[in-house]
Amino acid sequence: MMRSLFSGVSGLKNHQTRMDVIGNNISNVNTTGFKSSRVNFTDMLSQNLSGASSPQDGIGGTNPKQIGLGSAVGAVDLLFTNGSVQSTGVNTDLALSGSNTLFVVNTGGGVAYTRNGDFQFDAEGNYVQAGNGYYVQGWMANDKGELPPSKNAGNMKNITVEAGKTMAPAASQTATYTNNLNAEIPTITGIAGGTDGTKTYSSADDGTATASKDSPLTIKWGDGAGESVTVTSGSYKVTGTYQDTSTNPPTSHTITGMSQRTVEASPGNAVTLTLSDGSTVSQTSGVFQVGNSTSIVTTLSVYDTLGSVHEVPVYFKLVSAADDLWEVALTTDGTSSYSWTEDDGSTTTVTMDPQKLKFDTHGSHPEGSGVTTLTLTNGSEPSQDVQLDFSNLTQYSSSSTVAGKADGNAAGTLASIAIDKTGTITGTYTNGMKRVEAQVAVAQFTNPGGLNKVGESLYEESNNSGQANVNTAASFGATITPSALEMSNVDVANEFTDMIITQRGFQTNSKIITVSDEMLETVVNMKR
Repeated sequence: MMRSLFSGVSGLKNHQTRMDVIGNNISNVNTTGFKSSRVNFTDMLSQNLSGASSPQDGIGGTNPKQIGLGSAVGAVDLLFTNGSVQSTGVNTDLALSGSNTLFVVNTGGGVAYTRNGDFQFDAEGNYVQAGNGYYVQGWMANDKGELPPSKNAGNMKNITVEAGKTMAPAASQTATYTNNLNAEIPTITGIAGGTDGTKTYSSADDGTATASKDSPLTIKWGDGAGESVTVTSGSYKVTGTYQDTSTNPPTSHTITGMSQRTVEASPGNAVTLTLSDGSTVSQTSGVFQVGNSTSIVTTLSVYDTLGSVHEVPVYFKLVSAADDLWEVALTTDGTSSYSWTEDDGSTTTVTMDPQKLKFDTHGSHPEGSGVTTLTLTNGSEPSQDVQLDFSNLTQYSSSSTVAGKADGNAAGTLASIAIDKTGTITGTYTNGMKRVEAQVAVAQFTNPGGLNKVGESLYEESNNSGQANVNTAASFGATITPSALEMSNVDVANEFTDMIITQRGFQTNSKIITVSDEMLETVVNMKR
């Protein structure tokens, strides 16, 4: 029997296998996340007619005489290259771009892997693969929107985000003030009208006071009579020095206390303020003092434990330009308590001792009351403390943009979800808050070409794929494109070219069989 006959038969079989693979590739040209395959041939074991001999005794060496016995399918390779990304507009669709990476799904009988990101939420809020309902795997966040610090296959679970999910209210615990206080804010140089009052300075922390005829300053340096004086010019500070020129020689005294005129405005007794920039303003409320600025009012939204919001006014006022010293208080007159009537008729009271903020010549806040406590009543509890942090404020020569933001939130209901390129699912609630709900898991294989195809665009581990390394897409350098799907990586032009080559290969192998048959027929006919 002629060896060429069997070689031709093996060629026919192998080219038929290659055509089967090409047909499967073309059949899945529009299959989401499909990875094409290719066939590689190898030659079969060759029959030795004679072995090789080495050169010796003046005779050169000879090569072996071998006759091949045909071809075999060496490998059917899975080509795990990225397919193109096609936008779908469906916000639950995901396209994964990254070598060796796949999504993880729970089939009910085990874990499988896929590049088909055609996902959706079912009636119970489970994030599943459309068409088969397999659960998409990942990590769920807690009620604070915090994902597990360690992400691996051991703590992976079904992703579930129920429609109508609620967010519990959270009471405010901290508030942070940021941005700038104007270093060149105009100060008050004159006051007309209003009702007189008095402000006292008891320590050096109160700052420097500037005396004027509209706001005289009483300086005290002892406890007895005659140990004080009223001045209408100059700047002074407690623990500083007052030079008494009424004695001969002049006497120097250490200042132990000071008091100065203030003016309170009211609707029936308004005040007219003259400012250092030459402008004048009229005020019908507030307490004013020469050398200070007018108050900058901010509103801080504070939530109680029931989620009700309370708008707390907080005033900032420059009290000593020479010392870059500001005062923060609940009122313009620096009182420590403020009450108002809510829309429901209840009364809310907040308390906070006035705080001093001192800035340096670079505009930063190196000292002073960086953090203070605001106590709120009329919440769900008898009292609620909120820590106010002023340490991030600056004092530059630009507009005052100071603003405060407290944590906490009102109750809310899930309104929509969004997925980012890391696979993080974020929910937006009706209270305006955003919270992380879950994160999609991604598996990486050392040899994804070694995975077993199990149908439905799913893969399973094999002995040569390596074990799945499960983590986030970003940890593997992969990218998830939301509202998109990965298309098949089948190259139709390449497949058609391979089809022609395969067809010609099949034809030529059939000719080997035909010619071998004719040769055998010639041998048989020799007997005639």
